[in-house]
Amino acid sequence: MAAWKAHGQRKLRHVIRRIDLRGSSIDPRLAVPRAAMDVADAAEQIAPILREVREEGAEAVLRWSERLDGVRPPALRVPTEQIANAEAGLEPAVRAALLEAIDRAQRAHLDQRRTDTTSVVVAGGTVTERWIPVERVGLYVPGGRAVYPSSVIMNVVPAQVAGVSSLVVVSPPQRDFGGWPHPTILAACALLGVDEVYSVGGAQAIAMLAYGVDLPAGGRCEAVDLVTGPGNIYVTAAKRALRGVIGIDSEAGPTEIAILADDTADPRHVAADLLSQAEHDVLAAAVLVTPSAALADAVAVEVVRQVANTKHVERITEALSGVQSAIVLVDDIEAGLRVVNAYAAEHLEIHTENARELAMRVRNAGAIFVGTWAPVSLGDYCAGSNHVLPTRGSARYSSGLSVQSFLRGVHIIDYDQAALSDVAGHVIALAQAEDLPAHGDAIRIRAVRGVD
Repeated sequence: MAAWKAHGQRKLRHVIRRIDLRGSSIDPRLAVPRAAMDVADAAEQIAPILREVREEGAEAVLRWSERLDGVRPPALRVPTEQIANAEAGLEPAVRAALLEAIDRAQRAHLDQRRTDTTSVVVAGGTVTERWIPVERVGLYVPGGRAVYPSSVIMNVVPAQVAGVSSLVVVSPPQRDFGGWPHPTILAACALLGVDEVYSVGGAQAIAMLAYGVDLPAGGRCEAVDLVTGPGNIYVTAAKRALRGVIGIDSEAGPTEIAILADDTADPRHVAADLLSQAEHDVLAAAVLVTPSAALADAVAVEVVRQVANTKHVERITEALSGVQSAIVLVDDIEAGLRVVNAYAAEHLEIHTENARELAMRVRNAGAIFVGTWAPVSLGDYCAGSNHVLPTRGSARYSSGLSVQSFLRGVHIIDYDQAALSDVAGHVIALAQAEDLPAHGDAIRIRAVRGVD
């Protein structure tokens, strides 16, 4: 490990990129490329999984779990006693942290609840927008390089606040835990009152949620209406392939952080935050945008120093040395703001003078973290915000997971005869203009006033 750390320090010192946009007219959208993620290629690889789960059900799920995860779970559905035992075995400090994270997430998400509204369009004519929760939701919790009980919280809390009546959690089986999901994930489910949990991950989990399967021991995993939660490229490919059979929240890519900073920033904090996201994945992106060459130099030195003391030095080194990570020099903070708006990061930190004022001018980001005392790590766990966020620039047109993700706005149109009569002529005129005469006939047959 010591040799690897020394190698990693040399690699970072020479390979971490600088992109100098000072005086440049380059389109900021092209300034920092993202890591390659070939979902189309993954889609070809997972196509047999989706087909076999649809045709063969649970046996295909178990077969693919054994092949891909190296373990065949004792059962697909995790027994309630297994979930209860996981909760009972929680370390006190972890239990307290999970309960605090749940409490803060509930506080923030409760304020997102929607209320029905009724608009009186005319006398006797109203349009009511009613917010109806999705009936059954599948929540995907990853289980690869790290353990993510926090993702249980981030998915379950907004769904519960929205009023979803049926929640199911899926998470990959772990060889070290007898083929069940990691016990901390099961414990988080228990603390939130979720008892329908399945030991399955990957594309086979998404297919099982989409099609439903009969369970070998009896009972059934019913198909869901919506699947949320991040996963690897194969999970993403499965969500894309099955969109339409199910609703999905997003196509998650590798995690990413952008930091907009000036010379008031503390280079130790900036470097630590870059490393914290690089820790997730070798494809994770860590980008610093600054007009300060001095800060850029200081952060580069701090990154090399701090990486030597991290546990996942190989993973972090590869991520920070990748094409997706860079220190970007710009002319001034205004130019930096244009770059980060174009990049549309999953996580954006602002380390500048008047940080909140600048944050309020950002248009494109999954979540914005203001100042040195609000690092992304806080949002990952205990800020109260949601950490399931848009990646790969999709923050330009989409939002992170929220209560709204689990609600559908349905219009209820209620007109009386007089109100219809008042607008009948306009409806018929528009129907004729669109050459849809049967639309007009549906008005005429009611013999209301205003109809020739």
